[in-house]
Amino acid sequence: MTFTRRQTLAATTALPALTMGLSACGSSGEGDGKSLKVLQYEDPTSAQGKGWKRALELFQEKHPDVAVDFQQTSFDAVRQNAKITLAGNEVPDIIEFNKGNADGGQLAVQGLLTDLTDTVSARGWEAKVGESMRSFALYEEGMAGSGSWFGIPNIGEYVTLFYNQDLFEQHGISPDITDIDGLEAAMDTLLTAGVTPIASSAATSQGFNQMWIWYSLVSAIATRDEIDDFMFLNGPVDFSSSPWAEGTERFQAWIDRGYVGTDIAGLNFEQATVNFLSGKAAMVVWNHGVFHRAVAEADFKWGYMTFPGANLVMGSSGHLWGVPERAKNKELAYDWIEITLSEEVQNLIGELGGLPIAGDPAAITDDRTRDYTEGFIQLMDDNALSYYPDYPTIGFLDFIQEHMQAMSNGNETAQEYLAALQSYYDEGTQR
Repeated sequence: MTFTRRQTLAATTALPALTMGLSACGSSGEGDGKSLKVLQYEDPTSAQGKGWKRALELFQEKHPDVAVDFQQTSFDAVRQNAKITLAGNEVPDIIEFNKGNADGGQLAVQGLLTDLTDTVSARGWEAKVGESMRSFALYEEGMAGSGSWFGIPNIGEYVTLFYNQDLFEQHGISPDITDIDGLEAAMDTLLTAGVTPIASSAATSQGFNQMWIWYSLVSAIATRDEIDDFMFLNGPVDFSSSPWAEGTERFQAWIDRGYVGTDIAGLNFEQATVNFLSGKAAMVVWNHGVFHRAVAEADFKWGYMTFPGANLVMGSSGHLWGVPERAKNKELAYDWIEITLSEEVQNLIGELGGLPIAGDPAAITDDRTRDYTEGFIQLMDDNALSYYPDYPTIGFLDFIQEHMQAMSNGNETAQEYLAALQSYYDEGTQR
């Protein structure tokens, strides 16, 4: 299953920026319906960030007497401090949080998030959050996939190989690659010409690229049941067998051959993105964040493809809106969620390449953006998303990133990583 979208036109200028002032005053109040505190971490220049700017305008039109404190934080800050933040006296009325057992599941099971099940039913949100997007919105005893609603996604995500078509053409490479062997042959050609095939990163903080490459190689040869056993603890997982062993050994070979560059242990995903956008590498593995950046910043022809021949593709719903159990203005929080799911906001996110879960692809005017969105819809319809590897247990993201750095430094082999992975996973999931 490979989706390839070749772009034969040079990158155009950035999409028009949305301009507006954000109201930022007051705190969450005392439950008087006069204030709303929103804590979120999306880049305000991203498609989702721009969509939420419009949502804020619409919210203030509906609630002109409400003071909105729209706070910007970081993904790491929420992940590391959410429990403390949500257990305090001055909690936000609505918070964006990471999905999965390790993060959202823990917040839910500790009683820090409001059970949204009745609200979801009353407001008809089930129809907007389709079956394939709700797996990590539902939690039961801290485990994702079933139970009550504790979060609401706005967008979806899927991971692709973005490629510099100018570099491909310069070195005689066609983007119509059908399998991983063909991809490796293309990367060998690039290496011979002195071009880094894939821009990557392996810092233990925000160095996500290596983890995504590794898990994409595993997903490429995995079955639906194998991923669901790993993700939802449906059955035992043996990391010494395929797809884990084969995918990880291939990943080590990519490191050893230089496909992902050198000296990447200290790089983060932003540096990897810049290396691709500046033409220093032919490809980068990322989601819609790079799509949006390439539209605005790339001065070369570019395209994207899922991992060629892959059974499953890394991706899922986006991060979730949650309402803290101690929030003082929950009804306003519910109104905020509803506005972010509205047709106007969802279609704006879609027009900007943000993969809305409740938007209309036919409303997207740009052909390239519409194709990108339709590729994601096809993956949802085919149940072909493999989620993200850090979801099953507490601390998994930090664990995986530490070992990605060790493998990238040459300080750990595939077999050593798989043994450590088995031990950590079994202990964390009480297997």
